[in-house]
Amino acid sequence: MRKTKILPWTEDWIKQYYKEEKILKNIFKDEILGIYHIGSTSIPSIGFAKPIVDILIVVKDIEKVDLYNENMLSLGYDPRGENGISGRRYFPKGKEKRTHHVHIYQEGNENIRIHLDFKDYLIKFPEDAKSYGELKIKLARQFPNDIHKYQDYKQDFVNELVKKAMNWSSLRQRT
Repeated sequence: MRKTKILPWTEDWIKQYYKEEKILKNIFKDEILGIYHIGSTSIPSIGFAKPIVDILIVVKDIEKVDLYNENMLSLGYDPRGENGISGRRYFPKGKEKRTHHVHIYQEGNENIRIHLDFKDYLIKFPEDAKSYGELKIKLARQFPNDIHKYQDYKQDFVNELVKKAMNWSSLRQRT
């Protein structure tokens, strides 16, 4: 079972993202409509994160992503299909010592907006980001050997942040 490892935020995660972005753009080429660094490693004000760089890719046709599974395997990514989220293609990298998660959605999928609004919200409201980082540290200490319990226990907090982010985003779009 994977361990719960939380580290202080570092600029290295931004560098890792840009390095991987270049590689992924080279693989998916014309399929990509957008590529984004998401998750805690993309938000300095969180202060702490699992050292796993999350990448969101928006594509024209989600079905075509499966044609690139061999290319992703050659880079160390594990093609997991939807992996529990309809309309997504998911690729973790690094087996037990994960380094990256790639989440791919077709243009128009609501999860794209949720991920991007969540990130924008936490950048705009650093006090909520800091609270999230503090929760991560607390839960990592509580569940150092059980990543699933760590994730389960933070889910309610994340759901509340998502609601705040979506409300903030819809208010912002009205003005």
